[in-house]
Amino acid sequence: MRTLPIFFLLIASAVAETGDKARSLTLADARSIALEKHPKISVAELKSLASQQTVKQSHSAFLPFVLGNAGTAVAASDNTRIVSPSLPVSSVFDRASASVNLSQLITDFGRSASLEQSAQFKAGADEQNIAATRAQIWLQVDGAYVGALQAAALLEVAEDTVKTRTLLRDQIATLAKNQLKSELDASFAEVNLQDAQLLLSKSQSDLQSAHATLAALLDEPRAKSYRLAGAPSPAALPGDVSALIESALEARPDLARLRLERDAAHAFASAEHKLNRPTLSIQGAAGVIPWHDKDLNENYAAAGLVLSWPLSTGGLNAARRKEAELKAKSADAALRDEENNVTRDVRLAWLNAKNAQERQGIAAKLLEQAKKTLSLAQAKYDAGSSSIVELSQSQLNATTVEITATTARYEYLLRRSMLDYATGKMK
Repeated sequence: MRTLPIFFLLIASAVAETGDKARSLTLADARSIALEKHPKISVAELKSLASQQTVKQSHSAFLPFVLGNAGTAVAASDNTRIVSPSLPVSSVFDRASASVNLSQLITDFGRSASLEQSAQFKAGADEQNIAATRAQIWLQVDGAYVGALQAAALLEVAEDTVKTRTLLRDQIATLAKNQLKSELDASFAEVNLQDAQLLLSKSQSDLQSAHATLAALLDEPRAKSYRLAGAPSPAALPGDVSALIESALEARPDLARLRLERDAAHAFASAEHKLNRPTLSIQGAAGVIPWHDKDLNENYAAAGLVLSWPLSTGGLNAARRKEAELKAKSADAALRDEENNVTRDVRLAWLNAKNAQERQGIAAKLLEQAKKTLSLAQAKYDAGSSSIVELSQSQLNATTVEITATTARYEYLLRRSMLDYATGKMK
């Protein structure tokens, strides 16, 4: 006889344990966790670090290049010669040698400076990409968090609907059993209850899906549920969209990234324009030959200025210049297009937020009226002056309006987050 109570005790304990695993979470906490742990941000940061190394690579052109060599050679005879397919004819002597070669750029008339500047702009663009990625993750977290709050609120609506319709179904079933109500009334009440249970099932599934989406953004794949605090109320909606557009054009990190990419493309095009300029460098070499043929000196050293001037490259340099120019023009066009898109997005985000705010107020009034209508329909049905069809319709309308009002409330929060993203407030 004790088996059944113990079984229920174990079930209750398991449910309680599961409930304890749902940790409390605020919107600020969710943002902070996602911005710290999300893999996309790590990817953006690593790319930025890599681009900084590219700047160092470009700057290395201004620093001396030192190369050490060591080797030995043994000739088959004193008269060994190497005859190459080209003009030079070299001799090979028995020797062991070590040397140091130095090369230092004096000037290439601005080409290396332009290449370094282009690399710096690209590194800056990658830094802005970190901010743009953070803003995207921020918006996704806001959407998932608000979506989870909305799903929880709709679940409460569904649970209340099931409780209310269960109570009505039981009352009508009792009255029908005593022949005070018809079987048709009992059938309608049962159908309404089953409809509410369908709504409850969907709401439960939607809440689990919302928590799964939030867990993925927080890089917590094992988390199944959260206890979410309410989202803070946003500030008053600005009445003028023009100021928002100006702010977005200045503050959006994705636009800053495109501007830096445009500057990098123009700097690279400038470098490619200098391809036909000469390069002047100083080169030197010094070495020792501890074991050598009698015809060779023991030590040696030499230095000189080297001027390199590409007189003809078969059209290669011209094609590279043209390619760089076209890519720079493409970067200009891409920036203009994105600025137009941002202007459009801000305007649409502001209009959507304004509409959501208006719908929120209208839905609240509609809900109040629907509740009054339902109360009146219930009273008329209880008094026997109306049918179950009228009461069922009133219940359906009340539930639909309550869902609409709940959705409108959280949709406004989401629209405000989208407006903040569009205006560059999320970084």
